[in-house]
Amino acid sequence: MIKLNRRKTLALMGGAAAATALATPALAMKKKVKVGALRFTSHSGSFIAFERGYFDEAGLDVEFEFFQAAQPMAVAIASGDVDYAVTAMSGGLVSLAQKGAVKVIGGALSEEDGIDGQKFLVSDAAFQAGVKTPKDLDGKKFAVTQAGSSFHYMGSKMAEAEGIELSFTPLQKVGAIIGAMKSGQVDGWSIVPHIAKPLAGSGAVHIIGNVSDYLPNYQVTTVFTSADKAANERALTESFLAGFSRGVDDYAAAMIDKTGGDEGVNQMVDLIHKYVYVDRPREKAAPSIINGTMRLNKGAALNLASIEDQLTWFKSEGHVKDDVTVDMVVDQSYVNIIS
Repeated sequence: MIKLNRRKTLALMGGAAAATALATPALAMKKKVKVGALRFTSHSGSFIAFERGYFDEAGLDVEFEFFQAAQPMAVAIASGDVDYAVTAMSGGLVSLAQKGAVKVIGGALSEEDGIDGQKFLVSDAAFQAGVKTPKDLDGKKFAVTQAGSSFHYMGSKMAEAEGIELSFTPLQKVGAIIGAMKSGQVDGWSIVPHIAKPLAGSGAVHIIGNVSDYLPNYQVTTVFTSADKAANERALTESFLAGFSRGVDDYAAAMIDKTGGDEGVNQMVDLIHKYVYVDRPREKAAPSIINGTMRLNKGAALNLASIEDQLTWFKSEGHVKDDVTVDMVVDQSYVNIIS
């Protein structure tokens, strides 16, 4: 049997054409990966990368798995049921990182000056009873998915700034919170604009403040994977980040910078609508998708100062152990840090 190394193989195949053929990722077997997501506009980076072939060009065969909240996604990453995901920091994610199960490898959704962001909402019943500002929520029921979720963090930081007390009410899923807000079972909530604005437009709830007033430059969501993949499958992880980042760039160009004008926005809305508000006709989904436009960090950059603040809060509330460190949570070898 004749054994050929790469150099001999290229020589037999003939020059530059052979070299190009062997180097082309398309000729290699694509690696199947499962990506966790929520059906939110803020997850558009992954959807665009899939639809426009950026994951494919990075050598990845991507399948999405959709979730209703952040913490179950973190558990799925730790168990190996999902390979990569984008979601908010939560007590569950930090606890799994402290145990050596998951790692944050980048940033995604952020609050940014000049770009509309997340809103504080009140139910119509609370509004009619006089709750017109975040401070008026003193003693009221504030909806969260789980204790230690991003909703809990946002509500708690607002309450601290306003010097008020909130009664946090875990309802597990965003859909359940929307139902409870409409029926007046809970009084307040915070959520991304593509959900907040349509609800407010219907009269079911009222917008009473901006999250950015209390948490400027808040790193809302992160990109994360298992600690094993971060440590031992670097090429695969970098390929995912490369494909995802191209999707983010396209999103920012179309929806924030509007380099393609109205046509570019409409094309992007058509793409996102395949994943977000799929139960609505396009003409009804489009305004909500456009309303959800927020900053997704270029190159999956991460605001480490915001992560540190969230970690401090998780510790102070007893959601994670006091000895957990940023380096336990974030693999900084992948991260471009926002100063």
